[in-house]
Amino acid sequence: MRIAMAQLNQTVGALSNNTAKIKDHILRAADHGSALVIFSELTLSGYPPKDLLLYNSFVERERELLETQILPLTLGGPAVIIGTSHRELGVLYNAALYLKDGKIKSLHRKSLLPNYDVFDEERYFRPAPVRAVEMIGDLPTAITVCEDIWNDSDYNEKQLYHIDPLKDLFAGGAQLLINISASPYHLGKQKLREELLTFLARKYNTGVIYVNQVGGNDELIFDGSSLVYNNQGELLYRARSFGEDLFYIESEELYKSAGLITPPATEDSATVLRALTLGLRDYITKTGFSKVVLGLSGGIDSALVATLAVEALGAENVLGLIMPSPYSSDHSIKDALELADNLGMEKRLIKINEPFTAFLQLLNEDGQPRLDLAEENLQARIRGNLVMHISNREGYLALATGNKSELAVGYCTLYGDMAGGLAVIADLPKMMVYELSNHINRVKGKEVIPRNTIDKAPSAELRPDQKDVDSLPPYPLLDPILQLYIEENLSISEICNRGYEKEVVKKIARMVDKAEFKRRQAAPGLRITTRAFGSGRRMPIARSYEY
Repeated sequence: MRIAMAQLNQTVGALSNNTAKIKDHILRAADHGSALVIFSELTLSGYPPKDLLLYNSFVERERELLETQILPLTLGGPAVIIGTSHRELGVLYNAALYLKDGKIKSLHRKSLLPNYDVFDEERYFRPAPVRAVEMIGDLPTAITVCEDIWNDSDYNEKQLYHIDPLKDLFAGGAQLLINISASPYHLGKQKLREELLTFLARKYNTGVIYVNQVGGNDELIFDGSSLVYNNQGELLYRARSFGEDLFYIESEELYKSAGLITPPATEDSATVLRALTLGLRDYITKTGFSKVVLGLSGGIDSALVATLAVEALGAENVLGLIMPSPYSSDHSIKDALELADNLGMEKRLIKINEPFTAFLQLLNEDGQPRLDLAEENLQARIRGNLVMHISNREGYLALATGNKSELAVGYCTLYGDMAGGLAVIADLPKMMVYELSNHINRVKGKEVIPRNTIDKAPSAELRPDQKDVDSLPPYPLLDPILQLYIEENLSISEICNRGYEKEVVKKIARMVDKAEFKRRQAAPGLRITTRAFGSGRRMPIARSYEY
């Protein structure tokens, strides 16, 4: 039996367009002789649909399209396994439907609902008991939805749920495992999936088919990377990462030794760049924009964001504003101009000396600068106004260019450099920004990002001779402490036990906590690490914490 797997990039809520893409892939799979086509979790609505699920009209329309547009294709065509919401007796489930011969042959409700990190499924769905296995061809099959495969007691030291759906399904005679997922990307996620699926294939002596969603939806990036294993845990197929794919497997291959030794998935700078490029492109196109504007400071953060934007959207759709103040160095202006020329993008030079001076005359009795924080932020806000003015007038979406290290400690200006519709590198620590920038130049074989931009000491250039280290610990020290505090949730004492000086750790932790109000107002940032600022980290703003 030929089985097709469709790894699609769906737009959340675009039910008609999503349905059309599903139908197209069913027909394409039928043309290739497929008896079964498998789609990902909630593929009709796109994942995550969030509060769209609270609208009865949305759920009803999803069901209508399933029954009138998709189900008829299985009458005389291939069977289909598809992820969709399912309402029953007033209760909503996250489900996989097995469609065959023009009917819903069986329904497989999700048993384990993740409610941690970026997931909030208990808000919408009810968990369901494990259903019996389903015959797919001549194979008793466990049809599961995403989280249902992640609670194996032999694989996980700590179980999050009191049941293991796979244990019950394979005790019930399952011989094939199909899992439809919407599993978002973060660094290390591909390796985790492959380790788990290899383990399950060997433990249950089963073929494994894993179909994942691909594409950017708000802050989340789905990498696809769908997988097929035989019952000996040998990888038979790894689908494209960060791109759509339609691929096929013959069912007998799932139970035949392939003698394969496939290297595990590797994640490096190139992987992160592909993730960010996809996330940026999809965010822009799925929100209805086609072009972006950003400030070019001559620094490394804006240089990387501009490079990503050109890669994602084309140079003709990217505008860089170079907005020097009285404290901007000549080399920063030169570096910004050189970057724009290297990328072939449009650039505009708008000096902010006059508006800055006008503000000083308005706000300072003697009209002279005081070189305090208020005046530093004033420059950033003038620039933010210019970016947003062009965004409004000319139809560009504004990109914020701050990195995770700055956002973590509040080294950023509300309504200034934080202004924008998307914060592209908000989940990249500063040292990773350098790593990716160097990688781009190596791969391109030339200086796309000017060498001076990479080599010079980072500075906001908001007062004479300013350097980031005037206010922050050096980034090689700051970044690992931030990772321990934010991603690993370690206490001050636990971080100090790793060899860091207590006063430095306390200072950083205080800065992180005090900046929570800024992050709550920040633009959405694309998720790359295991704990990004956004829906996966929910901290109170008004709080007191003893260090």
